[in-house]
Amino acid sequence: MKVAVLIPCYNEELTIGKVIDDFKKELPEANIYVYDNNSKDKTGEIAKEHGAIVIKEYRQGKGNVVRTMFRDIDADIYIMIDGDDTYPAEAARKLMEPIIKNEADMVIGDRLSNGTYAKENKRAFHNLGNNLVQGLIGLLFKNEIKDIMTGYRVFNRFFVKTMPIMSEGFQIETEMSIHALDKKFRLKEIPIEYRDRPAGSESKLNTFRDGYRVIKTLIGLFKDYKPLLFFGTISIVSLILGLLAGVPVIVEFALTRFITKVPSAILAVGFIVVAVVSLACGLILDTISATDKRNYELYLNNYKEMQRK
Repeated sequence: MKVAVLIPCYNEELTIGKVIDDFKKELPEANIYVYDNNSKDKTGEIAKEHGAIVIKEYRQGKGNVVRTMFRDIDADIYIMIDGDDTYPAEAARKLMEPIIKNEADMVIGDRLSNGTYAKENKRAFHNLGNNLVQGLIGLLFKNEIKDIMTGYRVFNRFFVKTMPIMSEGFQIETEMSIHALDKKFRLKEIPIEYRDRPAGSESKLNTFRDGYRVIKTLIGLFKDYKPLLFFGTISIVSLILGLLAGVPVIVEFALTRFITKVPSAILAVGFIVVAVVSLACGLILDTISATDKRNYELYLNNYKEMQRK
C-alpha cells in the first residue's frame, strides 16, 4: 500500500529535520511531504536536506495547506502530523493498523486519555479549550471522541478524497471531526504519548485568537449540520423572552381593557416574530440538510463504484 506522510509546516526549522528522520526510520516505505506555508526561516531547505518532498503553499493557514495536500497527493494511507516534534513517529504503525484492516476511515491519535498532554503542555488555557470543544461536540453530536483537536491523524483514501475542506486555519481538525461524525465515517481513537515543544520552538497558536476562531467555526458547523436544533433553540429562547415581556401586558388588558405598557407590548411582539421566523428557518434548512445528506450518501456510493472500476 502506498503511504504518504503529510507535514504542514510554518517556521519549524528547529524540529522538522528530526520529524522527517523519525518517520524515515519508522516508515522507510512512505513518501514524506512537507508543505511549507510561507516560512520565514529555513524550514523548506532543511526538509529537502533530510529527504522530504517539499511543496510550497502560499495561501496562509493550516486548513489551506491540508486542502491542497488532500487534492494533490495520491496514496492509500495518509498520515497527517505537525512538524513541531510533539507527536511520536513510533506510533504511526499502530495508528495505521485499523486503516489497513479496513476497520476505520480515520484514526485519531488521542493525546488526552493518558494524561500526557495535560502534563507536558505548558500553554495556559489550552487544556480548558480542548475540554470545552470536546464537551460541546459531544453534547451536540452525541459522541465519545476524547481528543477532537489532535493534529496526529491517519486516513484512508476514501475519507481524504471525499472530505470537503472549508476551514482556512487551525479549525481544520474540528471540521474534520464534525464532518466524520455527521457523515457516519468509521472513527477509531488510539492513545499516544505527547511531548511538549523543545526549547526554542514556539507554538503558532494564539490561545484567544485561534480559540475564538475554533468556537466560531463550531457554531457555524452546528448551524449547518443541525439547523433545526440551532434555530429551534433561538426560537424557544425568543418565545420565552416574548412571554416574559408580554404576560404583564396581557394581564393588564384582561383587567382594564386598556394597555399602558406599549413598549413592552412592542417588545413582546418582536420576540414572538423572531421565534416564529427562527422556527420556520430551522424547519426549511433541516429539510435542505436532510436532502444534502442523502445526496452526499449517493456521492459516496458513486465514488466507491468508480474506484472499483
